[in-house]
Amino acid sequence: MSPLKPVNMPDIIEMLHHLPGPDLAALARAQQREPQLTKPPGALGRLEEISAFMAAWQGRHPPRLETPRCVVFAGNHGVAARGVSAFPAEVTAQMVANFLRGGAAINQLCKAFGAELSVTALDLDRPTQDMCDGAAMSEADFMQAFHQGMEAVREGDDLLAVGEMGIANTTSAAAVAHALFGGEAQDWTGPGTGVQGQALNHKAGVVGEAVAFHKPGIEHAIDALRRLGGRELAAMAGAILAARLLRVPVLLDGYVCTAAAVPLFMTHPQALDHCLIAHASAEPSHRALCAKLGKEPLLNLGLRLGEASGAALAIGIVKGALACHNGMATFAEAMVSGKD
Repeated sequence: MSPLKPVNMPDIIEMLHHLPGPDLAALARAQQREPQLTKPPGALGRLEEISAFMAAWQGRHPPRLETPRCVVFAGNHGVAARGVSAFPAEVTAQMVANFLRGGAAINQLCKAFGAELSVTALDLDRPTQDMCDGAAMSEADFMQAFHQGMEAVREGDDLLAVGEMGIANTTSAAAVAHALFGGEAQDWTGPGTGVQGQALNHKAGVVGEAVAFHKPGIEHAIDALRRLGGRELAAMAGAILAARLLRVPVLLDGYVCTAAAVPLFMTHPQALDHCLIAHASAEPSHRALCAKLGKEPLLNLGLRLGEASGAALAIGIVKGALACHNGMATFAEAMVSGKD
């Protein structure tokens, strides 16, 4: 659990301006070891970057991956009543039940990569307000969800994969991105659960309507998340901040998770330095969002499921990076001639 608990949105902003940085001593040790390993310099590509990243943000060398966890937050959205999804709102609760029974993709991926799964359902019987008619959440509702996200992070976690479930949450994600980065509503609106044609145009229209309604009153990036997001987006933002405070490196899942992280980045440009984006979602606007954050996803497999599935899959990549960094012999140990 996070040692600090913000009381209101100004507290979140204050915390974001006083974040711990990477452990430079652990990073230096990782960078010193890497060139000594029995391979040409740079031959393991991004795996070399990942091992250094993990050392820096775990604050230890060698970095370890013994207690990875996936945290999935679920919320319902009032805007779903406007027909922006191919599935009805009750699917959110049904999928949460499926997670708890072990029947979803995320369950299988967590088993495959040795990650614990935690699922937090956020007032599913009380959807957020339709964001076209008012703020999705009051400040009290927002802070409650944000705190639940913070409390999902444990001291001692060595990697956190963050994801979500929520019918209509790609609509909220698109609205947050549109409000903070501008452009046109259709630039940020994708098919989500599979809407196409006129239904997709309608969805973009809803995104544009909501942003036009709220734009004049948005005070700061965190306020945009409150007005246009959902409880699961607020919780993911809380988990990401708590992970930073506890020096837990983070794998962000797809479009919705990345959109939830954007207000932290917009408040302080180093707020997501402890995060990697696990995969490039098939949701068309995710790549643009990653570019805005200056982050290149680890994987590109056409995934668009959510529920932290891409982040869980990327745990395997991180395990591979650490196995090579920690387990390979050095040139001296292997009695192999290095580069002159």
